Amino acid sequence: MSAQIFPRNANAFVWVSIIGLVALIGATVAALIGLYLSPWYTDVGVPKAQPVPFSHKHHVDQLKIDCRYCHATVERAAHAGFPSTDTCMSCHSQVWTNSPLLQPVRDSYRTGDPILWRRIYDLPDFVYFNHSVHVAKGIGCASCHGRIDQQHLAAKAQPLFMGWCLGCHRNPEENVRPRDEVFNMAFDPLSLPLEERVQLVEAYQIPTDGRLTNCYVCHR
Repeated sequence: MSAQIFPRNANAFVWVSIIGLVALIGATVAALIGLYLSPWYTDVGVPKAQPVPFSHKHHVDQLKIDCRYCHATVERAAHAGFPSTDTCMSCHSQVWTNSPLLQPVRDSYRTGDPILWRRIYDLPDFVYFNHSVHVAKGIGCASCHGRIDQQHLAAKAQPLFMGWCLGCHRNPEENVRPRDEVFNMAFDPLSLPLEERVQLVEAYQIPTDGRLTNCYVCHR
């Protein structure tokens, strides 16, 4: 009878090692996914420092200034546009004229150099998005930007992962709203009966045959 090469607990040790390795790999994958979905990576809910600490809560919610007053091209162009210094000074030449917070605005007005606002949503170059089309089809600002009217400092409300965009393209009735409610941040599209939302999809002539999920729609 030959001598035993491996100790009696060798099999148990191998199985424990395999299970531990699988658990370690699983935990690593879960941690990476969690990191990918976290605000650290997506910036969701994380305000960006701006040249001027502009408060949407104050201007939109309290003063009731319409989105289009500052984002003037949102209904006719792909980009919503940043407000020009002239737009800011139409009010601030009369109110808060000496506020240190608005010094960059006054400097811009005096020199003619634009204020360098930082984008909250900065899509990759290979992604095409058109604000005017979405507005025309009854998709409200809040569907992507969330309740930005309640934010003192603007931050992302959605990470804009492709799957999230496709979810709306597959089921536009989940977000569509009447035309006069597009700029109403407080309006909830799901407050409308499903029948009415389906009718709105038809009235806006939003394709429901799968064309909106074609790669070319967003990747051109």
